[in-house]
Amino acid sequence: MSDITVRQAVLADLDQLALLFDQYRQFQGQPTDLAAARDFLRARFDHGESVIFLAWEGAQPVGFAQLYPSFSSVSLKRVFILNDLFVAEAGRRKRVATHLLTAVETYAWSLNAARVTLNVARSNVTAQALYKASGWQQDEQFFMYHRYP
Repeated sequence: MSDITVRQAVLADLDQLALLFDQYRQFQGQPTDLAAARDFLRARFDHGESVIFLAWEGAQPVGFAQLYPSFSSVSLKRVFILNDLFVAEAGRRKRVATHLLTAVETYAWSLNAARVTLNVARSNVTAQALYKASGWQQDEQFFMYHRYP
């Protein structure tokens, strides 16, 4: 059994994190652009706009989760959007995603957040099964709409 650890990413992790983030974007159908991935993450660090957790197998980074903070006017509490969760091929089938979800939830609940929200592609049944098995609930109350320029 592999030894997976998860910790909050810091600026010193930027180069390794950017490699994973670029792989994630490719998984999402985007062309590789390591410099843009690095710049995007650097801006999130510089402006305190996200919280990123990095999963390690020994000294090898194998996955990450990125949270964006928001607020609920109804509950008068903080909420988090789990916008990105990715596990590299080398980390799959080792419960890396489960470890990342645990870190995300622990962090959010420690700040008395009302909820953590995520979106998952309808075609990504593997992730849907993981979320359901981890206690996440599909929204039955609201539809999500988008408006694009």
